[in-house]
Parts: sequence; structure tokens; C-alpha cells
Amino acid sequence: MIKLWQYVFGSAKIKIGDIGKICMCKRIMKSETAEQGDIPFYKIGTFGGKANAYISMETYEKYKSQYSFPKKGDILISAAGTIGRTVIYDGEPAYYQDSNIVWVDNDEKIVLNKYLYYCYQLNPWSISTGGTIARLYNDNISNAVITIPPLAEQKHIISILDRFNSLCNDISEGLPAEIEARQKQYEYYRDKLLSFKEL
Repeated sequence: MIKLWQYVFGSAKIKIGDIGKICMCKRIMKSETAEQGDIPFYKIGTFGGKANAYISMETYEKYKSQYSFPKKGDILISAAGTIGRTVIYDGEPAYYQDSNIVWVDNDEKIVLNKYLYYCYQLNPWSISTGGTIARLYNDNISNAVITIPPLAEQKHIISILDRFNSLCNDISEGLPAEIEARQKQYEYYRDKLLSFKEL
């Protein structure tokens, strides 16, 4: 149905819940964690940073095989704390705090993970504020509407946004490129200003 809408209208506005199920890791009890260990365990306070808790390899392998676990490239979403923060799962061994860190198990034949990553930065969901703390519940994510163009257009959008992201955020790429551009500009004007025609 989504592909039909894309074919007829060029894109489809759909709920995130229609592209995949909201998933989370199995709950880890405090007694299963340690300050040092085999596998980093990311809680809401360390999500996107450095882990300060660890679980054993045995627990990791058991829970990873028996319960939901993100695939490499899945976009992890913070549902509490800094709500809506996103991290691309790099496939390295790690475990994530249940219900506070979730992801959509989407089909990349319909929507690419990286496209979702950029859509999530628009904060398409409404945040529940009725309780004691603001929170992003599964329904908030599932009912959020995003526009999904065909895969070729998604790839084109991703390539543009990746380039802008690199220029803005990657000091090793963006800054040298800017310095090189300014150097060429300087050399051009220097040569123009210091080139005199013989009388």
C-alpha cells in the first residue's frame, strides 16, 4: 500500500507504527550489572555517551538471543531524559535500558534507517506530560506521522543531509574543507590584486 501511494503521489504520509513494531531490550535488574564487566549497559543517563555499568557476556548472549535486540543500523530513541535523542546502533556489543531506549523494527525495503534518523530529528511525536515526568511512550512514537518518499529519493535526501552534517559537525572534514576554500579564495584575489599589466 505504501509503495502504491509513493507511485501515485510521489510520497506517502504514514504513521511510524505502520512501518514497524516498537522494540526494546529485555529488562536488566540492578543485581545483573557491575561497574566493570564485559558488555557496556547504557541507561538513560549514559545513552549516547560512555557507559558506567556493565553486564556479563553470558547475560548479554542469553538476552540477545531470546528477546528483542537492535540490528546494526537501527535507530535507537531516548524515551525519557533527553527525549528523542537518537543514536545509530553500530553493531558493537552493548545493551540498552528497557522502555527508556527503544527502536522501530522497520523494513528497509520501505524506509531506510538513515532516513528515519533524519526524520526523528524533526521530533514528529507528541510527548506525554501527564505524569510526574515527561516521557515518550510507544503510542507517541507509533502515532507520529512522517512522509516517506521512494527509496531512490530517500537515498538522495540522505546524501545531501550527510554532507551538510559532515560540514557542520565533523571538524576533521568540515573545517579543513572551509580552510581550503578560503585559501583558494585568498590566492585568487591575491593574484588578481598583485598582477599588473605592463604599460
